Amino acid sequence: MKATAKDLRFHSKELLSTVKRGEEVIITFRGKPCAKLIPYDELKNTQKTNLFGIWKNNDMVKDVDAYVRDLRKERF
Repeated sequence: MKATAKDLRFHSKELLSTVKRGEEVIITFRGKPCAKLIPYDELKNTQKTNLFGIWKNNDMVKDVDAYVRDLRKERF
């Protein structure tokens, strides 16, 4: 399904209901695709091994979560 940025602003509840049913929604801005609303999957977000796979064999960083948290500490 496609929706405009204006639709997102004024009809967000309906768009979220569409996503909840399993559909993907492409948000367009000035006629060009800008964002995609997809259903949230709990299992994908709990697997950190895929995200931090590049650190798997890095001996310099033992705790990747703490290292990334320390890097981001300055921003917030």
